[in-house]
This record gives sequence, structure tokens and C-alpha cells, in this order.
Amino acid sequence: MGKAQLAPSMMCADIFKLGETIRLFEKLNVPYLHIDVMDGSFVPNLMLGTAEVKQMRQFSGIPMDIHLMIEEPGDKIEWFAPQKGDYVSVHVETTRHIQRVLARIRSLGAKPMAALNPATPLSMIEEIFPDVDAILVMCVNPGYAGQKLVPQTLEKISRLRSLLDDKGFEKVEIEVDGNVTPENAVKMRKAGADIFVAGTSLIFKPGDMEEHILGFYKEMEKL
Repeated sequence: MGKAQLAPSMMCADIFKLGETIRLFEKLNVPYLHIDVMDGSFVPNLMLGTAEVKQMRQFSGIPMDIHLMIEEPGDKIEWFAPQKGDYVSVHVETTRHIQRVLARIRSLGAKPMAALNPATPLSMIEEIFPDVDAILVMCVNPGYAGQKLVPQTLEKISRLRSLLDDKGFEKVEIEVDGNVTPENAVKMRKAGADIFVAGTSLIFKPGDMEEHILGFYKEMEKL
């Protein structure tokens, strides 16, 4: 595995300190801004839309990690103007033609990522390993911050890493999202995770944000 990477969940950021927060991420070389897009249908919540994405792009050059938790994402990818260096993840549960959607993401210059919910089996994505640059394993059922880890997802991450490696897809990264506490992050890393979506359980928990980020990387370097 390469170096562990953080993707702060921007829906958890204090909107009144957004500029200050992003400048801190730039200072600490945070590689991605995780953008949770929810439609109130696939998940029971509404979250970041096109206006917020556009504003953050104008304010910072940090690549985006756009997580589309929406029905039929293939019709809406262009709304978020994905750029080179961005990740765009779509859930296998939301479209009948996942390969077509992943190909569209790549044609726009971004890196395609397939996402799957905790109860969705890995067999749903085995046929699309050649079509993705990463796979997002949800460790909670998507929709809200602050949920508890679904414990069997740790073993799922491990099985996915072994499956990818055994089939010759060692370069496909694994992203994890949901209850990424410092303790759970260690377990996820040992299981094979590369990118960590960090929200209220890590970066945005009470305390000094910079210390939280530096502490995460320090723990990852020990593994």
C-alpha cells in the first residue's frame, strides 16, 4: 500500500469557517475534499449540491472526491464538472449500467470509483475491476454523520484487498467512509484501506483540527 490519504468530509465542516478550514487543508497537503452529494431518495438526507461544489472549486485547487449518493448518477455527472485529478464515485446500487457511468466519468478526465453499501456483496463489483481506479467501501449505511461502524465491513475491506491483488489490480485503491475514528482507522488500514473519509469521528471532532490531522498521519506511519 502507498501512503494513507485523508479526504475530509466537507458536509461536516463549519460553514462559517470554511475558508479557514480549506486553507489549513492546503497547508497540510490534504489530497482530497470529500463531497457528499445526497438526493433524499437513495439516502434519507439532502446534502451538498452544485453551488457548493462550484464555490469550493473557485476557492481551492485541492482535488475533489465527489461521492454521488443519488439515483441514476449517469444523468447528473456533468452537473458537478469533474476535473482531472478528481475522484467521482457512484453506487452500484443506483444504476443498471454501471460500466457506462464509470466510462463517462473517465471520459471527462476524472478517476472513476465504484461505491457499495455495507450489505452489498463484493460479487457486485468483481466484473468492473478493470473500469475503476478505486472502490469505496461504506462502513455505515449512508445518509448521516456520526453513525457507528458496521463491524463486518472491516473483514469486507480485507477480502476486497485480497481479491483485487489476486486478480492483478494492486493499483486500485480502497476508500473507506463511515465512523473513521482514530481507532477504527488503524483497523481499516491494516485491512487494506488507502483513502479515509474523515468527518465528525476524526477531523471535525471537538479539539484542534490540525492536531487531529497530524495525529492521524503519525499513527498511519507506524503501520
